[in-house]
Amino acid sequence: MEPLELSPEDRVIIFGSTGFVGSRLLPELMKKNIRLRLFVRDKARVSDIAAGDRDVEIFQGDLLSGKGLEEALHGIHSAYYLVHSMGGQSVFRNVEYAEKDKIAARNVISAANKEKIKRVIYLGGLGEAKDTLSEHLKSRAEVAEILSSGRPSATVLRAAIIIGAGGASFEMLRYLVERLPVMVCPKWIDTRIQPIALRDVLAYLSGCLLNPKTAGHSFDIGGPEILTYREMMQRYAEARGLAERTIFRVPFLTPLLSAYWVDLVSPVPSGIAHPLIEGLKNEVVCRDNRIDEFIPLEKTLFREAVKIAFSEERDGPGITGF
Repeated sequence: MEPLELSPEDRVIIFGSTGFVGSRLLPELMKKNIRLRLFVRDKARVSDIAAGDRDVEIFQGDLLSGKGLEEALHGIHSAYYLVHSMGGQSVFRNVEYAEKDKIAARNVISAANKEKIKRVIYLGGLGEAKDTLSEHLKSRAEVAEILSSGRPSATVLRAAIIIGAGGASFEMLRYLVERLPVMVCPKWIDTRIQPIALRDVLAYLSGCLLNPKTAGHSFDIGGPEILTYREMMQRYAEARGLAERTIFRVPFLTPLLSAYWVDLVSPVPSGIAHPLIEGLKNEVVCRDNRIDEFIPLEKTLFREAVKIAFSEERDGPGITGF
C-alpha cells in the first residue's frame, strides 16, 4: 500500500472552492503552505487571494459533463469534495439536483481512479438510513457511498447544521429570529440537532488531510451541545442581545408551506429552504466521538459560534454563500 502522508511537494485539489465551506477552507490551507489546485466552472468567481498566489493553480471544467476532470486530477495527491446542490429557486427541482449530485460524484471518482489519487475527503451530513432520511440527507449519504467506492482512500466527515455566515442553514435561522419576535412553527422545532461552528469544521477538514490515519474512516463531527431548533433560536437571540422569542408549535405546517414562509422573511429561496426544513424531521446528533482521537479540538459553543459569524461580516445580515 502506498504511503498516504502529504509531502511539501504534493498538490491538493478542492472541488467546491467557491462555496460556503470551500471558500473558507482555501485560506486555511494556504496558511499551512499546502500547494493547491482549484476546479471551478468560472474562473471569475475565484477569490483574488487565490488567483494571485503562485502555489494555487486554477483549472476550469464541469463536474456534470466530466470536462477537464482528468487533466485537473493529474499529479494530485488528495482531493477535497465540498460540492453539494441544494436545489434552486423552486422546490420542484430538488430531485433533479440530487441526481446531478450523484452524477458529479461518479465522474470525480472515475477520474480519480484513472489518475491514481491517494485520498478523497468529503463533507457530508449526519443522519442514519434507518431513520427514513429526507431527500437532502439521503443524497449526501449516497454521494459519500460513491466517493468511498473508488481506489482513493476516502475520509467522510458527517456534520449537522454548520454555524457560519453565508451558510443556508445559518441564514435561515438568523432571519427567522432577527425578523420575527413571534413565530408559529411546525413540530420540527423540537427536533434535536448538534450544530457545529464553521471554524471547527475547517479544523477537522484540514486536520484530516494532515493526519493520514484518518484515511478510510467516516467520522461524525459536531459541537459540544445538543440543542433543539427552538433552543438554537433562543440562544441565537441571547447572543445577539435580542428579547426572548415567542414560539408556538402547530401540527399543520408542512415542510412545503414552511419553505414558502421562510422564503418570505429571508433571502433563502424556497427551493433551498424546503430540503433543509424537510431534513429537520431527522434527529442529527453524533453517534460517536472517534474523531477526537485523531484531531483533538476545543469545540466552540453555539453562542460563541454565532458571535464569530457576525464578527467576520462587513456588510451586515444577508451575506449568503449558498
